[in-house]
Amino acid sequence: MGFASRHIGTSQSDQQAMLEVVGAATVEELMDQAVPNQIRSEGRLHLPPAATEQQVARELAQMASHNTVRTSMIGQGFYDTATPAVIRRGILENPSWYTAYTPYQPEISQGRLEALLGFQTVVSELTGLPIAGASLLDEASAGVEAVLLAVRVHRGELRRVAVSSDLFEASKAVLTNRCDALGIEIRWVDATENLDLTDCAALVVQYPGAGGVVHPYHAYTTMADQIHAAGGTFVVIADLLACSMLVPPGRLGADVVAGSAQRLGIPLGGGGPHAAYIATTQANERQLPGRLVGVSRDSAGHPAFRLSLQTREQHIRREKATSNICTAQSLLAIVASMYVVYHGPEGLKNIAETIHAHTLDLARKLCDSGHRITHKAFFDTVELEIPGRARPAQLTLLAKGIAVYLHSPSHLRISCDELTETSTIDAIAQALEPFADSGKSEQIEELPAASLRTDSFLEQATFHRYRSETDLMRYMRRLGDKDYALNRGMIPLGSCTMKLNAAVEVSAMTLEGFAHIHPYAPPEDHAGFERLAEDLERWLCEITGYDAVSLQPNAGSQGELAGLLAVRGYHRARGEARDVCLIPASAHGTNAASATLAGFRVVVVTSKPDGSIDLEDLRSKIAENRDRIGAIMLTYPSTHGIYEESVGEVISMVHQSGGQVYIDGANLNAMVGFARPGDMGGDVSHLNLHKTFAIPHGGGGPGVGPVAAKAHLAPYLPGFPGRRESALPGSGAVAAAPWGSASVLPISWAYIRLMGAEGLSAATASAVLAANYIADSLDHVIPVLYRGSSGRVAHECILDVRGFKQAGISVDDVAKRLVDYGFHAPTMSFPVPGTLMVEPTESEGRSELDRFCAAMLSITEEVTKVATGHWPREDNPLINAPHTAEVVIASEWNHPYSREIAAYPAVYGVGTEVLDPELARYMVEDKYWPPVGRVDGPWGDRNLQCTCPPPEAFTAS
Repeated sequence: MGFASRHIGTSQSDQQAMLEVVGAATVEELMDQAVPNQIRSEGRLHLPPAATEQQVARELAQMASHNTVRTSMIGQGFYDTATPAVIRRGILENPSWYTAYTPYQPEISQGRLEALLGFQTVVSELTGLPIAGASLLDEASAGVEAVLLAVRVHRGELRRVAVSSDLFEASKAVLTNRCDALGIEIRWVDATENLDLTDCAALVVQYPGAGGVVHPYHAYTTMADQIHAAGGTFVVIADLLACSMLVPPGRLGADVVAGSAQRLGIPLGGGGPHAAYIATTQANERQLPGRLVGVSRDSAGHPAFRLSLQTREQHIRREKATSNICTAQSLLAIVASMYVVYHGPEGLKNIAETIHAHTLDLARKLCDSGHRITHKAFFDTVELEIPGRARPAQLTLLAKGIAVYLHSPSHLRISCDELTETSTIDAIAQALEPFADSGKSEQIEELPAASLRTDSFLEQATFHRYRSETDLMRYMRRLGDKDYALNRGMIPLGSCTMKLNAAVEVSAMTLEGFAHIHPYAPPEDHAGFERLAEDLERWLCEITGYDAVSLQPNAGSQGELAGLLAVRGYHRARGEARDVCLIPASAHGTNAASATLAGFRVVVVTSKPDGSIDLEDLRSKIAENRDRIGAIMLTYPSTHGIYEESVGEVISMVHQSGGQVYIDGANLNAMVGFARPGDMGGDVSHLNLHKTFAIPHGGGGPGVGPVAAKAHLAPYLPGFPGRRESALPGSGAVAAAPWGSASVLPISWAYIRLMGAEGLSAATASAVLAANYIADSLDHVIPVLYRGSSGRVAHECILDVRGFKQAGISVDDVAKRLVDYGFHAPTMSFPVPGTLMVEPTESEGRSELDRFCAAMLSITEEVTKVATGHWPREDNPLINAPHTAEVVIASEWNHPYSREIAAYPAVYGVGTEVLDPELARYMVEDKYWPPVGRVDGPWGDRNLQCTCPPPEAFTAS
């Protein structure tokens, strides 16, 4: 049995039975009907033949072995760290955690929400600021988000920020690129000088500095005073681990603090994925980018967690959104949170103090040899001055297996970390003796007392209770059991493609050769990553019909942004001021937000009643903005779940206007092997590897969003300063690492290698069959809102439950009731309010599809019971859903429906005749009990609490 048959959930006999329901003789006939001829690709994909799991495991291990693992002391925001084995196995390698989706349904996401609340608490306590988000993408882009927040909240219209030149190089590169697109001027400064900041919206500094320096306490408070006097915001890019030992930035006057949590137990991984963070004052809480976990209460008054304030706010505010980030690095934030639970505050501080002690030891030994140290007070980094000979000194250390950072021809930077050993310090001092020329010892200063943290932090019980491995193991299992993930059942989220993340695919990311490589290690150390990246880029070009791929964007949102920045760069190089981006009304909300962040003005194109683009309105918008059209952003198949036949005409019209065509890759899952966006006329696309190419969603990240483009846009794709990224000539970084989230790229490499061309095509066809099977199984009771001209849907369909409102039942009620049936709800109210967008994926078997259809039909019967007055509108199983075990076994039961119907509706409910008896029994034996009842969202927003609260803060009401 080949891997494809294990990945695809339906057998040949299953598919034949499903084809009878949809009225097609073969899968090929169905695809001929669904996919318009004008976009169909000719011939098969030219990819390597499908490999076995054993072959793929061997090839990945071989590639990992070609990466050279040295003692990394490069720093620059990336440090070696020890991931406790119990966390690696209990979180990173546990499908309960890595196959979960973003917690938009809070009742079935309480475990990961609690863990993310712990992450926010860690960030808040270490930074000294009260509001912290649930993670961002990486330190460089988090710094950008902090700057954009500062510009937004400034009372004036200033578009200028002062930034310390002592910032990490990656942060400088990404900040420069992003600010340029928005017309924000950067003034590079020495922040320790007396500055005139009257025309600046923010002052940005690194803490400790990129060169390792820790300035005196009063120097930072003076910086804060200067920018505050000018009416601006003090932004600090801070090392979280250092903040367990140094005065927290909030006490230094910082208004916004951002950075990375990588060194809290997250492997180097060639640059990612790593959890970034952002924290701010209460005054800025509604300007915070990304997601914020808050504490609310459920229907019984018990504490419950949910995403607060700006949950998925891109879909609401679109081009006015505070950020284009949809999901970030949830899984990695959870790892960081558990790392702190594992060590506790005293353990964290001990690690920081040990790192500092090693750094002091190194500095003193170098000084004793006659070397000159640039900064006399530092945390973990020594900057060594070797006039004109820094490169030979770096190579000498490299020969001994130690990698350090070459800052200039005369300066080396050496960073200590959690894994630094005394023997390494001695080896460095000995190796560098020949490069010393001052002949005298210099005095190294201890950090002054005023710079050291003296207050207690992380006193919440969570960070003291689970110190033994037994206790921590049980804590992580308890949290995991609260959640609904793919290891429990189908997550039929439209546009999110929650497919199988095969064990053989994800196993490689923890191999030493992938996990312990610094992103800025010497090129020869990355030979394995180079091979993997070249393969993946070539395969993705073949699959999409494009000429070049950049793997750098570390999320779909960043891929969108990178693609649009490439379009902007192309037009600008031609001297054309094309600043309008056309976006269909049905598009993903991140499209509009990304276009705005790329410096475009969004012009919305309306949709026709059938969900397709209104061509007359498109012509009108093009005419109104003649010579200004920069691009159009299309999602194909459309967000309405159909293959639009007019797409060729749309593309032609935009090209004739001088614009570029961006095809959003979110729905590429319905195209692979049958159509290529590059062949359709697309100029650029981003590809969600976490959707189409099997990287797990991880409860809301990691995501990977490579950007692919035609040759004329290739020079404008994101590269990296001083670093070759495959064969691409471009620059304009959007992430801190050359290959973004490098350590999860082996997952998509393995997926393509395992499936081969035929397997990938079969997966696409199976996904389309599954969606049409659900549509045709339910359409007689629940209307399917959109279909193509052939009557077919693509890989997803929109179920129109708006008619349930006549019985007082909302789409929310249906979503919560599905929990009682053992399902994660489909995507709610997008792209059409009050509807459900269902995507079953190719990985689900026919029995699971039947179980979902049976649940929806049974819910329809329940709605009828309410509509006919059998159950009152104010008390029925739909509006009371989901039902917890505590509610069902309570001594009093005053509802007009039975406890059995509440808890086991698929077995005892009104629609039981549609369910196979064997499936019904399975649903009793494997019952998922939600840990909380329906969560009161508005209460949580009115009473915002985003850190771990004391238990007495809750009272039942």
